Amino acid sequence: MTHQDWLKQFLAAHGAVAGTVHIRNGEHLTLSASVNIPPPVLDKTRSIPRGKGMAGLAWERDEVVSSCNLKTDETGDVRPGAKAVDARAAAAIPVHDAAGALRAVVGIAFMDDRDLSPEDLDAFARSASALPASA
Repeated sequence: MTHQDWLKQFLAAHGAVAGTVHIRNGEHLTLSASVNIPPPVLDKTRSIPRGKGMAGLAWERDEVVSSCNLKTDETGDVRPGAKAVDARAAAAIPVHDAAGALRAVVGIAFMDDRDLSPEDLDAFARSASALPASA
């Protein structure tokens, strides 16, 4: 299964409207799949360094990074380009290999404002762990 096909299924399973898969490639995350991400955002997120934006912060912190509203987030975790995505609540989920090293970050976004509960984030992380190793 391709990352693109997997991402579509992942988003549908959680009722999300947009998302991304970034694969760790050395010191950057490389875009592998996307759904409903505007072209200008895709251009800015094809390669993400550790610590930049939600995906880079999820890698750096090795934990889920989330926002209840991409457009109004004031934490500094959401980059201006992400605010162009037609979605509100979002999360970036680190995915690890069998040895525990980060291998990818999966992004998921929803149409509405919502506080993503620890239970929601755990469910996303469990589902994201099923990301195919290569596609």
